[in-house]
Amino acid sequence: MEGFDDPGIFFSDNFASEDNSERNHGSLQAIKKKFKEFLREFHEGNFSYKYRDCLKRQYNLRQYWLDVCMEDLASYDEMLADKLKKQPTEHLPLFEEAAREVADEVTAPRPEGEEELQDIQVTLNTASKPVDIRELQSSQVSKLVSVVGLVVAASGIKAKAQTLTVQCRSCQVSINNIPVKPGLEGYMLPRKCTTEQAGRPRCPLDPFFIVPDKCDCVDYQVLKLQEVPENLPQGEMPRHLQLYCDRSLCERVVPGNRVTVLGIYSIKKIGKSARSDRSDKGGVGLRAPYMRVVGIVGAQDGRGNVAGVSGRFTALEEEQFRELSQDPDVYNRIAKSIAPSIFGFQNIKKSIACLLFGGSRKRLPDGLTRRGDINILLLGDPGTAKSQLLKFVERVAPIAVYTSGKGSSAAGLTASVIRDPITRNFIMEGGAMVLADGGVVCIDEFDKMRPDDRVAIHEAMEQQTISIAKAGITTTLNSRCSVLAAANSVFGRWDDSKGEENIDFMPTILSRFDMIFIIKDEHDEEKDMILAKHVMNVHLNARSTQETNVEGELSLQFLKKYVSYCRSRCGPRLTETAGAKLQNRYVLMRGGTREAEKQAEKRLAIPITVRQLEAVVRISESLAKMRLMSFATEPDVDEALRLFQVSTLDAAMSGTLSGAEGFTTEEDQETISRIEKQIKRRFAIGSQVSEHAIVQDFIRQKYPERAIYKVLHFMIRRGEVQHRLQRKMLYRIK
Repeated sequence: MEGFDDPGIFFSDNFASEDNSERNHGSLQAIKKKFKEFLREFHEGNFSYKYRDCLKRQYNLRQYWLDVCMEDLASYDEMLADKLKKQPTEHLPLFEEAAREVADEVTAPRPEGEEELQDIQVTLNTASKPVDIRELQSSQVSKLVSVVGLVVAASGIKAKAQTLTVQCRSCQVSINNIPVKPGLEGYMLPRKCTTEQAGRPRCPLDPFFIVPDKCDCVDYQVLKLQEVPENLPQGEMPRHLQLYCDRSLCERVVPGNRVTVLGIYSIKKIGKSARSDRSDKGGVGLRAPYMRVVGIVGAQDGRGNVAGVSGRFTALEEEQFRELSQDPDVYNRIAKSIAPSIFGFQNIKKSIACLLFGGSRKRLPDGLTRRGDINILLLGDPGTAKSQLLKFVERVAPIAVYTSGKGSSAAGLTASVIRDPITRNFIMEGGAMVLADGGVVCIDEFDKMRPDDRVAIHEAMEQQTISIAKAGITTTLNSRCSVLAAANSVFGRWDDSKGEENIDFMPTILSRFDMIFIIKDEHDEEKDMILAKHVMNVHLNARSTQETNVEGELSLQFLKKYVSYCRSRCGPRLTETAGAKLQNRYVLMRGGTREAEKQAEKRLAIPITVRQLEAVVRISESLAKMRLMSFATEPDVDEALRLFQVSTLDAAMSGTLSGAEGFTTEEDQETISRIEKQIKRRFAIGSQVSEHAIVQDFIRQKYPERAIYKVLHFMIRRGEVQHRLQRKMLYRIK
């Protein structure tokens, strides 16, 4: 945050004297001549003059900028590239002058009315490995550095003067074309007017004011860059860096983009405060860093270069990926490689594999889009390794953000509008779902979120956008990410007798999850023995398991790269036969759920809608993407339907009283339901009633005694009825 909020201005290269500049004038002109030769003469194969042709084409399109690769400059003249890297403040203006003169040559003769030559902005890019924000040192000040990070806030477009015109209030004398240093730097107005006029008193102190109409201005924007989460040391707060972008570099990126920035590492003076006055008399020593951007590369699809994982793959890695995709057992190998230390959960691991790869995002002819990302909800008992699965996904996904429901607000998950301390204008700062654009958001303790905060992510989960209309800001941010959420049931543990009341989520949020798994901690001696043996092996062999993998498993780093490779290179679609099969199965599925609703005499807790049909399509596409196939076939649809059956459909059917032991027929369940409703209707909360009186009352209504005691037993288990002495009951239904 340091440096972003400070209104002070300072520039790091303003100590050169005029004598020095005159002495270096000759050498600078020679360097400018070399830059012109590079732009004119640099060519690739077949004598295609890369920059000369590009300059002409973009000038005619009224795009007054030129992007230059540092590696091209180094291959042409290594000494020139080295000078530009070590002294960019001096040499970049020379490069822009050279580009302007070359543009004058290649575009002449210009049409009438366009005789005035426009300035050309030179932007740079490099293939060298970027550094983290925390690795920037004071020795790199005023040098060209490349930094990777996450844009979390962006200011509006503002104007900055390149040249000033000032006028004296007293004698009306003007001084024109005063140059202003670029970046977050200003100009100190002269304190005295030096004009001598006979018969007039001398002008007072500080007589000059700026004439805005006669100033030459350019657009600029201030960005706030944050460290990428995967490079953040454990337990550390992420660091921030202020970026200054001007002219064509404005509005290249939005909050949430992962970017690689090439710029001049600069410093500015910190604004005076009580603390700085005490610690630094006169305010001489304290300086805050910022970066003057000369090149910015952002991923338009939200999947930027993440610490060498995305975007760049060696030929050997690509060959390994293709070899793995040809393996007929690739699906099971990937599922086996997800959280191998967690026992069981085969279906859940397979569904998480589908979530990591995702389906295909589609843009329809009318401009609407359909998401390709898969959302999963894990709902169930504590101690069933839900959080561990979330933590593993955070590590293996190329882009991931982990958050807990209780510690997350609606603004923290979506976006917030804050006031810029310098300009007092409102700016936007992206939340977790914006920062995870192109990746996965893991939300633990999903049930502990406030309902209002949970509603805020409805749009982000289905439409994958976040709309903001606050404080005069009306805009839409991208949140193209998958959501993996973990939650407990209402009563802490899943109560079979409680049915759909275990699920404390509205159908509006449940329908947005493609797969919902109910995880029960069931007591089974054989399973418990296998699980305990597995846990003991994990603890006893903790050190050795880090070095050796089970046969068939993929290493975490390799799996991470393979996921990134498949997501960037493959976008499968359904075949016609697979689509027809899925269409028929969906109609049958809806019919089955309608029958279940009739039998239970109520609506299912988890609705089956067209969203669930699209969910099966996405799962099928993700299965094809694992194999780098262009089309999802019938076996993919069969597996997707199986995963959907064991997750969402089974969860939807669990919302009945079928868990009541010994009551399996529909008549018995109907009787139990009727008794429970009457008890809830007849007795007020907190009233004390004799159990004997209740039983006798229902027996008189011809209800079986066994069913009455079974209902009371269920209500005691759920905490709605409490036993007291003398066979009294305290009734406390919510």
